[in-house]
Amino acid sequence: MRRFGTLVAGAWVLSACGSTETDSTPAAPAEPGAVTSTTDELGDELTSFDAVTGYNNYYEFTTDKESVASLAKDFQTTPWTLTVGGMVAKPQTFALEDLMKQFPSEERIYRLRCVEGWSMVIPWLGFSLQKLLTTVEPTSEARYVRFETVSRPEEMPGQRDDYFRWPYVEGLRLDEAMNDLTLISTGLYGKQLLPQNGAPLRLVVPWKYGFKSIKSIVKIDLVDQPPQSLWMAAAPNEYGFYANVNPDVPHPRWSQSSERRIGELSRRPTLRFNGYAEQVAHLYDGMDLKENF
Repeated sequence: MRRFGTLVAGAWVLSACGSTETDSTPAAPAEPGAVTSTTDELGDELTSFDAVTGYNNYYEFTTDKESVASLAKDFQTTPWTLTVGGMVAKPQTFALEDLMKQFPSEERIYRLRCVEGWSMVIPWLGFSLQKLLTTVEPTSEARYVRFETVSRPEEMPGQRDDYFRWPYVEGLRLDEAMNDLTLISTGLYGKQLLPQNGAPLRLVVPWKYGFKSIKSIVKIDLVDQPPQSLWMAAAPNEYGFYANVNPDVPHPRWSQSSERRIGELSRRPTLRFNGYAEQVAHLYDGMDLKENF
């Protein structure tokens, strides 16, 4: 496995989206289930099931996108619990089966945009994070939401490498988390999530770069200060707290003005907020989005 910590001119060679494509072959994915539509609201076609389940960023397993599926195939996703606490009136621990009964999944077709400049269109299954947070009743002091992934180095070989500050941590501002677009995903393509896609619970925030969408979540805390994410700790000059898709703000190593949709040969212009500006731009009124990258 490649080492995580190689540096060039003080910058991390690796990115929040993983390494470049390789010739390695993942284990064959399961067959997809039924979906209600074959396009998103812009008319863009869904990315193939094989690509969505066979080309994955999951550093807890490996930096090689096309090897994640084979390395994660035996990852245990049951039993599973999610603890929600911090600055809330009603902290709770949910067993996975109870969580899915309380918050039935619906289909949401979202674009996924990687900071490396590639993208997908994915038919997720899941429920609005807003519903979960409303249940635990955030207190008036709560301003941010901190997410934490599972820590299992015995099953996740990437967590044995000490270059990153494990476990993976991400965060949102509370109003971002309460936006209806913000999803706790439990599946895709009409099926339960596979391990390589972040089973059994992952965050999906479609107007932000993909590294914000933390996988295999076991803990959510409401807090009063911005959480420091894994990528912010690793390379603060490259990865800011907000990570909004912005064609006018380049990453130090990649322009964000265009993207390559997986399955297509040509590049397409990047849309501000990944095409979700109408739903989320108001969250950042008065902010300098170049400074708050």
